[in-house]
Amino acid sequence: MVLRDIGGGKQILLAGQKSGILWGLDPDHKGKIVWQNKLGAGSALGGIEWGHAADRENAYVAISDRIVREGAHPGISAVNLSTGKTVWSTPAPTVTCAVPSGCIPGQAAAVSVIPGAVFSGALNGHFRAYATADGKILWDFDTATSFDTVNKVTAKGGSVDASGPTIANGMVLTNSGYGQFGGKAGNVLLAFSVDGN
Repeated sequence: MVLRDIGGGKQILLAGQKSGILWGLDPDHKGKIVWQNKLGAGSALGGIEWGHAADRENAYVAISDRIVREGAHPGISAVNLSTGKTVWSTPAPTVTCAVPSGCIPGQAAAVSVIPGAVFSGALNGHFRAYATADGKILWDFDTATSFDTVNKVTAKGGSVDASGPTIANGMVLTNSGYGQFGGKAGNVLLAFSVDGN
């Protein structure tokens, strides 16, 4: 859940469900529903799985829709905090994989936001930055590969799932490798910076 001020002395409590619905609730009126927005088809491994993020204007919500048979909408969306209306929605890009089971485009992991960019990982191993203004993909990195590590331990990436990225001191850190529920196992922690150092 995320709690945000929306002006006029009011707050909104954001709650996401595997049903694909993001709820806007009034914390001052016993959780009264202010709005709801169905962003994904939803299922046991679909919809909103691990968490969303918010800045002062929008909530940013990743959709998995991993095992949905019809109407799947994997990707990420921005939702206005006050109105609950979708500001933009960016579908998960289609990627080519050596193993078809590794191509699941769902974005199940929690997301993180900084001014101007929201970060979201995908089950196919892609880790992306999206523009908060319009959802344009700013950067895309395929983590589902082998890496030379600083501690010289053999490492490979896989599905980006569960916990979201950590952002601190000009660095973005994410894990890669989640072997549950058909995901691609791995064992790497990746650190990214603007200048690549």
